Amino acid sequence: MDYSLAGFIGAIGGVVVGVVNYVATIAFVQTRLRRLDRSQTREEREEFERKLSLFRRIVLGVDIVAFSAAGYWLGRAVGD
Repeated sequence: MDYSLAGFIGAIGGVVVGVVNYVATIAFVQTRLRRLDRSQTREEREEFERKLSLFRRIVLGVDIVAFSAAGYWLGRAVGD
């Protein structure tokens, strides 16, 4: 396989953009979801927090993969 330095730099830039997108998205969505939370008991609140934590990890993983792939592709298209 042939790897490209421009693609690698683009992927790093994509990861940075993905993390920025993650922070903005999670801040907005988490605030909205907490307002909608109707947990009555401690167990329900713990379940809500567990699901919210899983959601944050999934969004972070998808953001990093998608934005780094897009950054790599863009870096190769522009740099090579």
